[in-house]
Formats: sequence, structure tokens, C-alpha cells
Amino acid sequence: MIDVRGRLGAALFDRVAGPDGARERDRIHGRPGPRLYEPGSPVTRVHGDASMFVGGIRALLLQTLHPAAMRGVAEHSGYRGDMWGRLARTSTFIATTTFGHVEDVERSIAVVRRIHERVTGTMPDGTPYAASDPHLLRWVHVAEIDSFLRAHTVYGKEPLRGAERDEYVAQTAEVARRLGVLDPPTTEDELREAVASYRPELRGTPEAREAVRYVLVHPPLPLAARAPYAVLVAAAVGLMPAWTRPPLRLPWLPVSERTVVRALGVAATGTIRWAMRPGRPVADS
Repeated sequence: MIDVRGRLGAALFDRVAGPDGARERDRIHGRPGPRLYEPGSPVTRVHGDASMFVGGIRALLLQTLHPAAMRGVAEHSGYRGDMWGRLARTSTFIATTTFGHVEDVERSIAVVRRIHERVTGTMPDGTPYAASDPHLLRWVHVAEIDSFLRAHTVYGKEPLRGAERDEYVAQTAEVARRLGVLDPPTTEDELREAVASYRPELRGTPEAREAVRYVLVHPPLPLAARAPYAVLVAAAVGLMPAWTRPPLRLPWLPVSERTVVRALGVAATGTIRWAMRPGRPVADS
């Protein structure tokens, strides 16, 4: 049983972190020097927890609802042919900015900003879009942070309480500002209001529904990893607000989501947490 748990955890780590994940992890955590955040602070607790597997999928689903953000992904991203590559790059960025040396943080942010400058295009109605647009960047940020916090609340080992939740939102605003976000939320109430403020702009476009189907139904996974991945997907969908379900054609099964899905999600994140705990070599899992 232990060997099975280890293999599943290692397989999921390899998919999310990429083939160089172990080396990147050693580089991020092993380089001595100053960090943006103190060890044990809310942002390190959230971003270092296995609940991020669920939160990351939820963030991806939520972000597709903004037509301009989804258009940029559809026209400039290789998510169909390189979904795991994109996921690995995103997870490495989050790990670097959360746990890495400040010089690596600045370098990673500069790379992302250069990429954003190249992502431009036109909406079907002729309206231009740009990934560097502060308003669009703010949507991507609040969708991520809302998802990470919600997933950690349900599936985290030690969920944040009280003022820690506001501190987490405020800490994540630091990187958001450096990426070009104007006025990122700094409290949980502000985060909730920010998500709500975008609702008039959100809708389920054909591109969004195609991306959702690809991520949920047709991920390029080996057979052994499909069952645990399906559990993580179900857990992520279970955390999506009710108003997001119709436009993305997501199921709405509140009773099952609060019972069966949640129990399976707790088991899955517990397995990942066990397999990836400090001191456990991924290669030996």
C-alpha cells in the first residue's frame, strides 16, 4: 500500500512539476539567501500544501470564464499539445516566487512579463486584448488566489484561520503588483468583492468549454494516473460556485460533492502530501 501511494504521488508530481521538477525543487529551496516570505507564513503554508493540486485545477476552470483571457490562451498557448508543459511552468513560477531566492523571483517575474507583452490579439467583435492589460492580469490573479484559498480551506492540512486568511491575500498581492496588477486585493473581503466585480464580463465561450472538456475529460495521462486525477478534478469542480456551472456545462451535484467527492478529495490530497513530504526522495517513491 505504501509503495502504491508513493508511486501515485510521484506520478502526479512528475506531471505537475515536469521532468525537471526534482531539480527545480532543489534549486528553489536549496539556494541560500533572502526570500520574499518568511517560512511558515500563510503564503508558504498554502502554496506548499497538496491542496494546491485541487486549487490549480479550480483556478484554470474559473479563469476560462473571461473571454479575453480565454482568447489569449486559445490563440497563443499550447494547452492542447503541451498542457502539462504549461502546468509545469506555472507550478515552477509559483514555487519560485513563494520559496525561491529573491534574485530568482525577480528573474521569473521578468520572464513572465516579457511573455505577456507578446500575447496580443483581437476579440471576435474587433476589440483588442493584451495579456499585459492590468485589468486582465487582475482577473487571472484573483481567480487563482480565490481558488488556492478555497482549496486550502477544504483540503489543506492546517487551514488558515482568522487574520491569517487576510495575511495570505495581502502576501500574494506582492507578486501580483510586480507582474503589473493594479490594486490587487489585500483582504479576503476584498478578494471576494474583486471576483464578484468581474461577473458581468464572464461567460462560457466555445473556447472556454473546449478547454474545460480537454482538461476534465481528455487529459493526456497514463492509465494508472487517470483515477487519482479524476478525483482531483471532481474535487476542483465541487469547489466551483453554482453560477459558473451552466456556462461551463459543469455538473451540479451538491450532496455528492459535500460527501463522496469531498471524502475522496481528502484521501487523494493526503496521499500526495504523504508521498511528497520533506525528506522523501521523489525518485524512490
